[in-house]
Amino acid sequence: MDVSEAVGAGGLADDRALLGRTSTAERVADILRTRVAEGYFTPGTRLSEDGIAGALGVSRNTLREAFRLLTHERLLVHELNRGVFVRVLAVDDVDDIYRTRGLVECAVVRGLGQPPFSLDGLVATVAEGEAAARADDWQGVSTANIHFHRELVALAGSARTDELMRSVLAELRLAFHVVDDPRALHEPYLVRNREILDALRAGERTTAERLLARYLDDSRTRVTAAYARAVDARTGPAD
Repeated sequence: MDVSEAVGAGGLADDRALLGRTSTAERVADILRTRVAEGYFTPGTRLSEDGIAGALGVSRNTLREAFRLLTHERLLVHELNRGVFVRVLAVDDVDDIYRTRGLVECAVVRGLGQPPFSLDGLVATVAEGEAAARADDWQGVSTANIHFHRELVALAGSARTDELMRSVLAELRLAFHVVDDPRALHEPYLVRNREILDALRAGERTTAERLLARYLDDSRTRVTAAYARAVDARTGPAD
């Protein structure tokens, strides 16, 4: 499905101020990455060069470079003679994303050193998720949950790890946008986020790692199954 110029101008034009006077492909990629993560561009959407370049006020060459960067991050895919599309994950992709998360996130918690830990970011994201749940905003809960895991990884103080997880979690949200029951998907982890936070507040790093490992295993099972059902429902029975 095409993103029309009208749709692009109605949303992305608001982001033009973020580019400043020194527009770069990296900044355009940041904007588009956020829009993909938020579900503004959903999996399978064809991205219009004219609409997006016009809305952001950038050249088509700059936009193509941004597309290239996001293709490298596995958020977009270029199809010959058809254009650039938001990527549709395979079920195996979702499983692999969770394996990567388990390796990275558990290693971060294991390597935290001695307490106390700097937990202000985690505290804020737990509160963000609980507020979204009270407002019955389950996409907001999803966003807060992603923020929780980014803040958790940020405890390592590593720009490289932050960049890796930004990409991995953005890719995971491609799966979330396909599942049609975000409440069932995300509500169980509100309590578990707080349990991990409470363990870290108490300086119980080993407990926090154990809770996190179990959390990620359970989430992988639930999300992979839900995503597989959603993909099957979209494609319908085989001929």
